Amino acid sequence: MTTARRIADFLDAQAAELDAADNTRLAYARDLKDFSGWLAARKIDDMAAGRDEIESYLIHCDAQGLAVSTRARRLSSIRQFYRFAFEEGWRGDNPAIRIRGPGRQKRLPKTLGHDEVDRLLATARNHGRGATDRARNTCLMELLYATGMRVSELVSLPMSAARGDPRMLLVRGKGGKERMVPLSDPARAALTDWLAHRDAEDDAARAERRTPSRFLFASRGAAGHLTRHRFYTLIKEIALAAAVDPARVTPHTLRHAFATHLLEGGADLRSIQTLLGHADVATTEIYTHVLEERLRALVLDHHPLARS
Repeated sequence: MTTARRIADFLDAQAAELDAADNTRLAYARDLKDFSGWLAARKIDDMAAGRDEIESYLIHCDAQGLAVSTRARRLSSIRQFYRFAFEEGWRGDNPAIRIRGPGRQKRLPKTLGHDEVDRLLATARNHGRGATDRARNTCLMELLYATGMRVSELVSLPMSAARGDPRMLLVRGKGGKERMVPLSDPARAALTDWLAHRDAEDDAARAERRTPSRFLFASRGAAGHLTRHRFYTLIKEIALAAAVDPARVTPHTLRHAFATHLLEGGADLRSIQTLLGHADVATTEIYTHVLEERLRALVLDHHPLARS
């Protein structure tokens, strides 16, 4: 069996047995392709590679200047692959099991202030070439900030999730797990306006004997919906027009702002964990550190004794 066939079998198993998300499997595929290419250049078969070879590969990744998070993910991919190889009987051990990954630096997530978010939302209402673009952009931004969805969850929302002037949206998250998220009044208004435009698009498609898209934010691309990359570019454009530093604004920054502002308003961590779709509340606890840092800065900047 070739290395490519083994990797393909591993990826198929991830999809079938663990219900791994498409993005996760794509990341595994990229990581393992790079690792197998490195082995092949040294004439080493993947089933003959040992701990020394894997550690040498990680040193090679470090020398390339790859980020700590990227190197940690590559080691995780290799570990999972060799665990699968052991379970399948392709080899008698997992050579990566005892390799320690690079220590991750603890960094607080970047977030935005209330005034910055207000400017982004206001700008989205007027950003676009026509009424349809402006309605879509407004809906995207309002939903993102109102729900804290991941960008992949947002752009792939089905039309069925938005019907009936919903107070709650059903979101399909990582690993296919579903959760309900409430909608604010501005988000519901933006959604209603966008649905009117989408219904007009669907009527036009039917008139031309085309099948209407099942996605809320439809696109003619291969995915059938607005891509994460296009939305990333779009939010940068809106930030620039809103006079907010584009380097500080990403779809994930709005997710962080959603969580941080909820915590500032008195929401409890368990509720925020549920809304964000975090599997472990420890992941959500990072926002308490964000709030503590902001409060510390507030005291240092404004307390009379701190100033003196």
